[in-house]
Amino acid sequence: MPTPPRHPAAPPRPPRPPQPQGPPAAQRPAGRVRQRPRWASRAVTALSVGVLAAAGIGHSVVNGLETGIGRVDAFKDMKNRPASGNGMNVLLVGTDGREKISREERDKYRLGGAPCHCTDTIMIVHISEDRDRASVVSLPRDSYAEMPEHVDRNSRKHHRAHPVKLNAAYAEGGPNLTVRTVENMTKVKIDHYLEVDFTSFMKTVDVLGGVEICTSRALKDHNTGLDLAVGTHELNGGQALQYVRSRYVDAAADLGRVQRQQRFLAALIAKTTSSGVLLNPVKFRDVAGTLLESVRADEGFGTTEMLTLGRAMRNFSPSSSEFTTVPIGKMGYRVPGIGSTLKWDEAKSRKLFQALRDDKPLAGQRARRKAVSVPVSPQQIRVQVDNGTATPDLGKRVDGALRAAGFRTTGTPGPVGLAPGAPPAARTVVAFDPRWDRSAKSLATALPGCAMRPVSGLGPVLKVVAGTDFRSVRAVRAEDAFQGEFGAVTGDQVVCP
Repeated sequence: MPTPPRHPAAPPRPPRPPQPQGPPAAQRPAGRVRQRPRWASRAVTALSVGVLAAAGIGHSVVNGLETGIGRVDAFKDMKNRPASGNGMNVLLVGTDGREKISREERDKYRLGGAPCHCTDTIMIVHISEDRDRASVVSLPRDSYAEMPEHVDRNSRKHHRAHPVKLNAAYAEGGPNLTVRTVENMTKVKIDHYLEVDFTSFMKTVDVLGGVEICTSRALKDHNTGLDLAVGTHELNGGQALQYVRSRYVDAAADLGRVQRQQRFLAALIAKTTSSGVLLNPVKFRDVAGTLLESVRADEGFGTTEMLTLGRAMRNFSPSSSEFTTVPIGKMGYRVPGIGSTLKWDEAKSRKLFQALRDDKPLAGQRARRKAVSVPVSPQQIRVQVDNGTATPDLGKRVDGALRAAGFRTTGTPGPVGLAPGAPPAARTVVAFDPRWDRSAKSLATALPGCAMRPVSGLGPVLKVVAGTDFRSVRAVRAEDAFQGEFGAVTGDQVVCP
C-alpha cells in the first residue's frame, strides 16, 4: 500500500590493560564464507575489535591484527575540510564485493549478478567525547548528492562537480571521493574510514553463534529469499544477510531496509557486549584475523584507535547506542540522467549534523517513551484536523498533540461547520481513503476510542474530526519505517525483550 511521503586530535594512548584471567576459549565454530549486511558488517568488525581490546588484549595482539587490515589513503590531498568537533567520527561503508563467496552460497542466498563496485550502505558512527555513547546515522545509498570536482579513478577523466546518487561516489573516486562527498554534504569532519565487503558479515554472525531478531509481522522478500514469520528468530550468517539486504518487504523499500539494518546492528551490539565468546583473547586471535581479511581502513586507524574504541565499548550496552536515518524531504526526487533519488530535508538534516558536531545525543526523552507498535510510522502520515465541536481551539489542540507525536499535520485545523442547532460531535472520527487503511489504523491507534470512517476518493491526507471525547494522543511507533526528524531510537528499544 502506498504511503504518503512523509578529527579531533587523536585521543591519548591508553595504558595497556591487564591480561584477563578468564576460562580457556571454546573451540572455533565452523564458519561458512558469507556476505555481510551492508553497513552492519563494517560496524560489527570495528566494534568487535574494540570490545576485545577493552577486555584485556594488549598492544601485541592488536598490532598483529593491524597488519592484516588493508590500507587506503582516504584523506589524500583533501583541502577545505570541515572544522573538527568533539568526539570521533568514523565513516563506515560496505561495498558489494562478493569475489570470496562460493558459487553455492551465492545461489543459496541469491547473491547473483556482477558487483557494481559501489557502496551498498554508508553510515557515520559518532563516538562521543566521553566515550559513553555511539550515534549511528545512516545515509541512504540513493540519496541525491553533489559530487565535488575530481578525477575519475577508472577513466582518469577530469569531472566538474555534478549531481549523482550517493553510492556512485565510490565507483568514480573510491574511498577518497566518498569521504569528500560525505563531508561536503554533511559538513561533519570524518576522522577515520572503515570499509568491509560482503564476506566478513556472514563469518562474524556465525562466529558469534547467531544473532536474535524479533519481528511483529511476517517478512518476505522473493529477491533475497527472506522468509521470517512473526516472532523471535536466531539468525545465522546467511539468514542475517538476507534480513539486512531485503528491500522489497513493503512500500518502505530502501528506507525500510536501513531501519532493519539498524535493528540488526543493535542486536549485534547486544550479543557482542553480553557474550563471553568475544572476551577471550585466544578466541579473538583465532577469529579476528579472518574477519579483518576483508576490512580496509585509513592509515591512521591503528593500535591506539582500536584500543580507544575498546575503552568506549567496555561499558557499552544497547542503551548506549542510538540509531537514526538522515531526514528525507522528498522521496522520488527525479534527476535527469540519474533517475529517482532521495532528497534530504535541508533544515532537519542540517540540525542533525550540527548535533553530531556538538556531540549531543540524538535520542531525547520523547524517543524513550513507551509507544504502541503500529504498521505505518507517524512521520509518513499526513493529517488534516477539523473541530467537530463548539469548543474553541479544540482543533488546534488536537493538531498540536498529533504533530508532537510525529504525525504530519497540516497545522491549519478547520471547523466542520455545524448546522444551526446541530449537536457537537460526541466521538472523534478518523476519515480515510480505503487505499490508506494501514495509515488510518496507525492514526486511530493514537486516538483511543475514535471511530473509523472509510471515504472513497479522499486521497492520501487523512482527516480527523475532533469530538468532545478527545482527551490525549497516545504515543505510537512503527517497527521498521522511516522515522522523520532525527527519529533516533536507542538500541534497547529495538532489540528483543
